[in-house]
Amino acid sequence: MGAGAAEEADGERATFRSYYGRPIIKEPTWKVPDVPAYLYLGGMAGASSVMGALAQLRGYSRLRRVGLLCAAGGSGASVLALIHDLGRPLRFLNMLRVFKPTSPLSVGSWILAPFSALSGAAAVFEFTDLARPLGNAAAWCAALLAPAMTTYTAVLLADTAVPGWHETRRELPFVFAFSSVSAAGSLGTMLSPRAEAGPARRMALLGSIGELVASRVLEHRAGRIAEVYRSGRAGSTLRAARIMATGCAVGAVFARRGTSAAILAGLCGTAASIATRYGVFEAGRESARDPYYTVVPQREARQVEE
Repeated sequence: MGAGAAEEADGERATFRSYYGRPIIKEPTWKVPDVPAYLYLGGMAGASSVMGALAQLRGYSRLRRVGLLCAAGGSGASVLALIHDLGRPLRFLNMLRVFKPTSPLSVGSWILAPFSALSGAAAVFEFTDLARPLGNAAAWCAALLAPAMTTYTAVLLADTAVPGWHETRRELPFVFAFSSVSAAGSLGTMLSPRAEAGPARRMALLGSIGELVASRVLEHRAGRIAEVYRSGRAGSTLRAARIMATGCAVGAVFARRGTSAAILAGLCGTAASIATRYGVFEAGRESARDPYYTVVPQREARQVEE
């Protein structure tokens, strides 16, 4: 955006008013930290199941166990965070009564529930040495659901009327997917022996770089909505996430040489992924509070169509 366009946008922003200065859409009532934790844990769990599958192919038993444990623990904790936000377990069970392909919430529930069951079963069979073939089958089935686990929460957010999420619906799944890969890879890098952590290091590096690029693309394409991703609490959090993602990438590069770099990658990758989810969550809530972000982008879209 050039200087003239920026000044024009600032002028329009300053003069914009809604009726009685009230928000036009209702701000999401989802709780903190329940929903940001739900967003992070589910994505990390999905990517961890893939990490476990890759480790099995390479014969890395320790890394496989880390992947299975992170997948089972993350998905289970994700369900608990969602139930706590809903207030009653029965509300989550009610979402499983019917399957609506047109509803991201319904589809997401039917992704999360079987993934949690499969990853939990795989971990139990793995750590108790019971029915190992069944455990392997459960782990691979969970890994097949992993791409959906890492992205369905982004689709769920984008399907709402919240401008900060809806206007970034094309880029948000990529941000969440790469962030999930970074989260799983960083944990595998930190918690596995260096001799087995190669796949995890590559996941941490690829995920961190991908998260940085995807986040920049999101802000570049978001137009006016990019303001909520660059300012206030969301902006500060997302800037911190980028710093941590860079630290994760650097740590992953040098993790093969020492434990300190592996710990750096693990802590930075985890912090970056959590901060990204929270920053996106806060950006959406801020865009819902301010009617400017609801009215003006819609007005511009109509002008383009005409």
